[in-house]
Amino acid sequence: MATFTVHQAKTELSKLMARAEAGEEIVIARRDKPAVRLVPVGGSRRKDRVPGALKGMFAVSGGFFDPLPEDELQAWEGEHSFDPDR
Repeated sequence: MATFTVHQAKTELSKLMARAEAGEEIVIARRDKPAVRLVPVGGSRRKDRVPGALKGMFAVSGGFFDPLPEDELQAWEGEHSFDPDR
């Protein structure tokens, strides 16, 4: 946890924002007492996410990419309405 005075925060705001967005906890103190914590709006950005990290952890069935049956395809395309009595 990095702590900065109000004066330091004013002069280095852009750098402190970047550090907070990278996941670091930034505290701004008033007279040596922690007053606020600087955090990203959308939560912290995680740097540990790696594309392909789940590769090989699950399998897709062989027919997954086969064309849909005609009646199901028509339903997805809105070509026939839902009949609850069927």
